[in-house]
This record gives sequence, structure tokens and C-alpha cells, in this order.
Amino acid sequence: MSDSSSDYKSFQNLVGPDESLRVMTSLRRGATRRDVLSMLMAGGMQATLAGSLAGVALSAHAQTPRRGGRIRVAGATAAATDTLDPAKQSNQTDYARCNMVYNSLTSLDGSLTPQPALAESFNTKDAKTWVFTLRKGVVFHDGKPLAPADVVFSVMRHKDPATASKAKVLADQIESVKATGPNEVTMVLSAPNADLPVILGTYHFHIVKDGTTDFNAGIGTGPYKLKEFKPGIRSVVVRNEAYWKPGKPYLDEIEFVGIGDESARVNALLSGGMDLVGVVNPRSVERVKGTPGFSIFVTQSGQYSDLVMRKDVGPGANPDFVLGMKHLFDREQMKKTIALDYAVVANDQPIDPTNRFHFAGLPQRPFDPEKAKFHLQKAGITGKVPIVASPVALYSVEMSLMLQQTAQRVGLELDIKRMPADGYWSNHWLNSHVGFGNVNPRPSADVLLTQFFQSGAAWNESRWKSDKFDQLLLASRAETDLAKRKQMYADMQTMIHQDAGIGIPLFLSSIDGHSSKLKGLSPIPLGGLMGYQFAENVWLEA
Repeated sequence: MSDSSSDYKSFQNLVGPDESLRVMTSLRRGATRRDVLSMLMAGGMQATLAGSLAGVALSAHAQTPRRGGRIRVAGATAAATDTLDPAKQSNQTDYARCNMVYNSLTSLDGSLTPQPALAESFNTKDAKTWVFTLRKGVVFHDGKPLAPADVVFSVMRHKDPATASKAKVLADQIESVKATGPNEVTMVLSAPNADLPVILGTYHFHIVKDGTTDFNAGIGTGPYKLKEFKPGIRSVVVRNEAYWKPGKPYLDEIEFVGIGDESARVNALLSGGMDLVGVVNPRSVERVKGTPGFSIFVTQSGQYSDLVMRKDVGPGANPDFVLGMKHLFDREQMKKTIALDYAVVANDQPIDPTNRFHFAGLPQRPFDPEKAKFHLQKAGITGKVPIVASPVALYSVEMSLMLQQTAQRVGLELDIKRMPADGYWSNHWLNSHVGFGNVNPRPSADVLLTQFFQSGAAWNESRWKSDKFDQLLLASRAETDLAKRKQMYADMQTMIHQDAGIGIPLFLSSIDGHSSKLKGLSPIPLGGLMGYQFAENVWLEA
């Protein structure tokens, strides 16, 4: 939403700039519809026309972002490992917090197209050498002007193993980053990648000051300055008056906390303790909508909770066990009874239907207990199989209970280990032999496949390794023929569907709850809370 809404423009065109300014100023001071009507009629306007224009003026005023105010926001996770180091971000709370204080060279819009941010332009002739022209007049929160050295440092640190960056696998393809002018940076890749501006628009590639070692001060170029940061407890940010985007941000202050328990999050919203909460369960939707003064905000995206069966240890090392489990998913039933239709059926492939590279031609894997029984008996798995789940991996507890019931019918006993939200990602997610993960949407097929399925990726959940897949992934980046690139992605999705130790039953909608006074939310399919970019875009109604 821009500062001048279309309503305001049409009102201005009809009554002239001077009159529209007088009316809008009066509205900001609390004028009523009757006051506006009197003002317009005093100018010689007919009552019927003045009446309709008063409505347009009120609508325009309601949509014009207002400066000021403070909001409290709750994400779904809080941990002692909460971070302001862009390289270490690993969950929604980190992403939302870091987006308050930092910017990237590019930013991703509602169609996940990269737009200029700290780089006012980016160009390439061969998708291998990229030139970024930096925006002039940008300063960090401590007053230091943005310089090419900051970009070089911010990008190159991901390549250093000592940084332990969550984006190392994405940064490995960047061979060099050099300052090639007072406002220019040139990046050279090891092989062409048409998606580089998309990658640089993701959370981990936020730009920090050259040489930063202590990130707890949160010194960035972003819309807000850090006032307080207590990992696992809360963060408070205040407006950056020197922000490079004119008129933004709108709010004076944001307090941000993590509340792991969904019902506690919703209660905090409905009691007036929070203005915006992320990750609302579909079961809470009617309660939120039915409470005066509160609304729901839905984003359909590529988010999924997946059953992870490690290929290197435990029962998942047997391909028949993996296939058997995949046939135990009653996907339609899960969509209806668990997600209450806030989801679309998935097919054990990670690229969702909103993505242009989704392979719709892959035959849907059916719910087939007989086929599951055949594979599980062939695998020879005896005794109880533990499955680790947690409310923090959305719907994983409900999915595992449904799997448990179905498995009983075919002679397999699943032992559900329900873990608390706190510490789930650090202690259980990548360490359990069989358990659930939850993957937030990624901005491109390449980023998703690189981070979660490339053989050497830190987040390769099932430790599935395929040289053929790795080669295809590399080749797809450089392929500029769209039809050929589509076919490569289709082949990779087929390989994951058939061989990886990952079962993906549904692609989930992100549901957020908010006070009706909070305006400016629009979906960005990177996830809820506007793809975690709500902070600079929302405002409070008077």
C-alpha cells in the first residue's frame, strides 16, 4: 500500500489539490463525515455529489498510512539461540526480527520477483558476472554511510566455514565479491545462475557493517533501530528516522516476542495483549473472526511439515520402509480434518503449485494401506518405531496420530514422542531417525532444492545423496531456456518423490491473527507476517 492510495488520487482529481488537502488535514484532526459534507457544500457543491465524495474522502483517509503508535507482535518460537546475526537465522522469529533492523541488496515482492533495495540496480550479460549499483545516501543506524566494503564483507562471510552460516550452501557458488567503484560491487559466480538476485533477497543475505563481530547491537540500514534484545524473551525496536525509504516506517515502536504455545498466542491476541500473532491453527480461526475487533490474514505458500526418515541410520535406511510410510498418508483426510482445508494436497515433492516450476504431471501417490503393508513387511521392521513430533512443526502431532492409527491396521506400531516447542529445532529436528520437520517457503525452486536436497547441504533432512541430482541442480541454474529448465526441475522433483526419505502430505497456508486496527498487511508467499516483512509496511488506524 503506497502513501497515496487510489481512493485519495480520485478524490484529489475531483475536488482539486487544495480542497483535498484541507479535507484530509481535517480528517486527521478527527473530522466526521458530517464535517466533510459541510466543507464540500460550503464550496458550492451539490448535496448528492458532496455526499458521495465525503464517502470517497473517508475511504481514502482510512487507507492512507498513519504515522505513530506502538504494536506488540508474537512469533511462534523463542529460544536462547535467538539471533541478530543474519548468517545464523533459522526460524520465523529470527527472520521477522532481522527484517526490522537490516536490508538486503534486493527484496522480494508478492510474486517473489526481486526488486531493487540497497542495490538500486543489478545487471548481468551472462548470469555469471553480476554488477550491483548501490543506492546513494543510505546510512547505518550509527550514522556510517553504506559502502561497497560492507557488501563485500556481508556476502563473503557466508563462505567462511568458521561463520557456520545457514546459507553457506547458497554462497558457495559465489566465487568473488569486489568493490569495482565508489558505489559498485561486482560478483562473479563459479557457474551461471539466473536466480542470483532472488538469492540475495533472502533473509541470510542482509547487509551488515564491514568487520562486524558482535551482532547483538543489530546495527543495520533497516526501518527500525534496536532498543532491546533479550534472546528467548523479547526484542524492542524504534523507528529509524534516517531510513532511506521516504515516509517509512509508520510505527514508532514494535515489541516482538516468541510464544511457542498456539493457544497462549491466540489468547494473548484476543485479550488485547498483542496486536499481531503468527501461526494461528485453523481451529482457532472462527474464534478470532468471531471476536469483535480482530481479523485473520491468510497466505497460501509452499510451507510444509514433512515426515523425515533418515537414509543413513534407523529404519529409513531401508527404501521399503520409506515407501511404505509414504503410502500411509491419507492426504485428503489430513487436508480436511487437520488443516480444515487451509492447505493443498502435496505429493512428496517440495515445490508447491504456486511455484512456476511445480511439476503437476507427477502421478499423485495414493493412500494405499495394502501397498504400505507390502513394503513394510518387505522391510522387515519389527517392534515399535519412534516418531518425533512437536506442536512447533505445524500439524506434526496431528499427522503422526493419524499415521499411528493407519499403521496399526497394517501391523506397524508407531511410538509418538511428543516434544515441547522449546529446543525442538536444535535438539530433535535433524537428529531423530524418524520425525517431523517444518520447512518455511523459499523464494525459488533453486534455493529450496539447494538448501534441503543437495547432498552436502546442512539442512538435507533425510541425508539423501544423489550425484545425478546434484549435477541436474547445477545445470538448471545456468539454463536460460525456460522449457528445458522446467524439465530439469520436473526430473528433480520425480527423484525426490521416488527416492528421498521425505514424505510431504500437504502444502500449508500461513494464518496470522491481528487487531482490526492494524492495516497494511498483504500476502508475500515466503510465509506469514507478510513474508516476515510486516514491520515497515503496517500502521495503526487512529
